[in-house]
Order: sequence, then structure tokens, then C-alpha cells
Amino acid sequence: MRNLFYFFIAFGIVLLAGCSSDNAQDEAGTASEDEKSGGTLVYGRGADSVSLDPINVTDGESIRVTHNIYETLLEYDHNLELQPKLATEYSSSEDGLTWTFQLREGVKFHDGTDFNADAVVFNFERWMDPENPYHEGDFPYYPFLYGGFKGDDNHLIESVTATGEHELEIVLKRKTAPFLSYLAISMFGIASPAAIEQYGAGIGENPVGTGPFKFEEWNRNNTITLSKNEEYWMDGKPYLDQVIYQVIPENSARLNALQTGEIDILDGMNASDTGIVENTDGIELIKRPSFNIGYMAFNMEKEPFDDPLVRKAINMAIDKEEIVDAFYNGLADPATSPLPPSLWSHDESLEKYDYNVEEAKKLLAEAGFEDGFTTELHTMSNPRPYLPEPMKIAEAIQSDLAEIGITAEIVSSEWATYLEDTKNGKHSMAMYGWTGVMADPDNFLYPNLSKTNAEVPAQNIAFYKSDEFTSLITEARETIDQDKRTELYQEAQQLFQEDAPWVMLAYTTPPLAQSDYVEDYNPHPMSNDLMTDVYLSN
Repeated sequence: MRNLFYFFIAFGIVLLAGCSSDNAQDEAGTASEDEKSGGTLVYGRGADSVSLDPINVTDGESIRVTHNIYETLLEYDHNLELQPKLATEYSSSEDGLTWTFQLREGVKFHDGTDFNADAVVFNFERWMDPENPYHEGDFPYYPFLYGGFKGDDNHLIESVTATGEHELEIVLKRKTAPFLSYLAISMFGIASPAAIEQYGAGIGENPVGTGPFKFEEWNRNNTITLSKNEEYWMDGKPYLDQVIYQVIPENSARLNALQTGEIDILDGMNASDTGIVENTDGIELIKRPSFNIGYMAFNMEKEPFDDPLVRKAINMAIDKEEIVDAFYNGLADPATSPLPPSLWSHDESLEKYDYNVEEAKKLLAEAGFEDGFTTELHTMSNPRPYLPEPMKIAEAIQSDLAEIGITAEIVSSEWATYLEDTKNGKHSMAMYGWTGVMADPDNFLYPNLSKTNAEVPAQNIAFYKSDEFTSLITEARETIDQDKRTELYQEAQQLFQEDAPWVMLAYTTPPLAQSDYVEDYNPHPMSNDLMTDVYLSN
């Protein structure tokens, strides 16, 4: 057996335990444990969660909440390195097919039931088996990663078995390079079997996990309230009594709420407002490390977007650099690849579609649209990390398209409706983006561009069904050697550029803001911010 061990996070806990427990600060100025405890933090955001059942969502607004309720077997730290969570160590067989996990002991779900290997098996059976009585919903991320569901020809998992109270065995049918990364994705948070049995499909509004915070209340399109898990396995944490996720749709209204003290953290802001934040006493500008892509997808199943000449013409007609300059205030770069530059295998050699109105007109004429055409451009109404001002960016694209004779009517809808409409192909063109949930190219390419995920309800909202592209990224997924995987991913990126299913817009460094009394809030590149260490200094 080849053993790869992850260790407990005990070192950090020991350091904290060594701090003074009185109400004074230590000599270095670090707050004592007593000073860190208590209080309510209000997190202002632009849209509500879709569901609090992580296996049934793909959107960041849902995951930022569920990540504090549920825990995964492994997790990514801020450096995008895998760390232990509910699994403390693991080992694999020589052939890379059988994986054995040692699970954390002494952990309880929020309903008081025990976390153990049987609970993990219960969750996997729910996720992977369409015949399971609790398999209710789309479960979109499971087939993205595991090649379909139980019974499908390409399903990756042979078996998931409890080999001891706190020992788990997962047997795969074929080698899969990013398999461990799958276990760190927030969508695979482990839920209480008792709660699933109690609530069934209602688990999405009654979440029960092992995380630092427990679900308290949900007022749709307004607030979600979480309360401190007093029995959390990490001694002394979390510090906060409550976290409230407050929906304030308008960016300017959200900034005003931060300035007046109605919220403590602001997520999603106009890039042009960063100067206001920097010049306002009592609030601070912070930045989320870049790990996203922003783009506009064509619906390739609708005419005339089934024609590559039309897609290339529109790529040339849109002035991406002007959009980045106008709406991102120096916090983004024009994008070329569906992989962000911070991720290995990103191909820097891709030739971008330069802004060229005359060449765009020629391509449209060649496609038979010398006089242009009329279409729709769909956009979300709320800000996203990759699209801070989606309506204004859509209007800029609308203006550029008019220059080559394309009349694009903008159709805007709120977040949950927008996701539902686009995955069901109601759009012609749609503003979109992606924040990675694992540090592997597979996560950006397979969900969003594989033929496998282009059937309604689709995550591949371009309905890009290239056999060659899907073959390349599938081979890369099943190849262990990273150099070979890089070659395959770069070949796939070149093919993507030639086929042009998207207009690449930007790689962004999303700005956030917080009150200066918020301590140890550290925005995660994947946007799944844990509030375990956060405290308020007044």
C-alpha cells in the first residue's frame, strides 16, 4: 500500500489554547479567546441561495452558506492545497482503484447523531443511486464528476463500504487523477442520515451537517440565519454566535448598508466604488484571490449560433479590453482561455479574438447575415464575482453588436430563475461565469464544456457537443501523469478557441469590503468562505 497521510489541525488549536484566557490582550496584541467569542456577523450579498442541499446546487450563493453547515471528507485551504476535514488520512492500492479513509472520531451532526463511516455510505448511496428513496432532485455535480449514476455504463464508483466504525473504503472502476479533489468539493458535504430520512426533499430547507454553524432560519430573498454549533469538534470554535446572510440586490444599496453599519461584510460591489471604500473611515477594502472566469455563452442549438462564423464574428465584434477597463477598475484582465491563469495547464499561447469590426462584418456576411439579425442576450440581475455589473456589461455588448448589425434585446432575471432558464436552454446568448471549486482543470472544463453535460438540464449552457473536445478532457481525467494531462488540456483549449462556443470576457480579482472590527475574515479563492475563525473586535 502507498500511504499518504494528512494530519489534524491540532497545531493551530494548541497555539490558540496557549493564549491568555483573561480579558486582556497578550503582549503581541492578539485577542484572547474570551475576547473573540460572541456576537452576530451580517454578510451582505446580492442574491439569495437556491437551496441548502449542497448536492442539488452549483451556484456560489448556495455554497457560501452550506459550506458553514456541512463538511466534506477533505478540503482546500487558501493556497488550494488539500487538507483533512472529516477524513484524517487515506491510502490507496497499487493500482489506484481502492481507497481507504480513516474518519475523524468524536464528531456529531447538528441533530446529535453520530458521524461515522455508515453515514458517509448513506450519503454516497443517496447521491449515486437513482433508485434510492432519498435521491430527489437533479444532483447535477455527481454525474459531472463520476460519469453518471449507478447503473450507467461510465459510472466511476464500484462500491462504497464501511470497513469499520470510522474507516471507509471506496473502490473505483478506473484510475481518476482528480478523485481526491472531488471529495473536497462543497457539493459533497456529508448530511445527517437521520435528517435526510426525516425531511426527504425538504432537506434543502432544513440542512443538518457537522459544520461550525447550524441552520436556524431562512426568510426567502431576505436572510438566512446560522447559529454557533456549541458541540463543534474543533475546541473553542467557532467564535461568532450567529452569521446572517442578508440579501441586498443593488450594489450601491449594499455599500450604503456597510457604511451605516447594517452589514459587516459586503460581497459584490461596483469596481468603481473601491475608491469610496478606501477613503471611508471604519471600512476596509479586501480582495478575493482570482480563481474564476467570466464569459458569454452562445446557445449552439439555436440558429444562427450553430454557425462557427457567426460565433467568431461576435467574438471579434465585442471589445473585451474596453469592457474590462470600464467595469472592473483594474481588478480584471481580458480572458482568452476557459482555464484561469492561476491554474496549471492554462495555455498562455492561445491567440485571442482581437476587436475588429470590419472583419466581424465580413464573417457575418460570409455566414449569410450581411444585414445582421435580431436576437436576445440574457443576463442575471445580481452581481457575480466574474460580472460585478452584469446589466451594464450586457449593455456594452449590446452596443458593440449593433455596430455589426446585430440587434440584441437584453432579458434580465433574478438569480434562481436565471439558472433555471439557462440550464433549460431558453437563452440565445447568456452572460455567465464560473468560480472553481477544486484546483484541477477538470473542474472548469468538464462541467461547463463536455458533451456529457450538454443535455437539459445542462450545466454546459452553450450546448457545446464536440466529441473531440470531450474525448480530450475525458482522457486527461483518466491520466495520472500531470505533464501528459497538461498536453491534453492545452490541446482541448486550442480546440475550444477554434470552435468558439463562448466569448471569453475576464479573469477577475473580486473586491469585497468589511467593517474594520471584523477580524480574521480571509476570503477563499473558491468563494466558500468558512466563518470558523472570524470574530468581532468590539
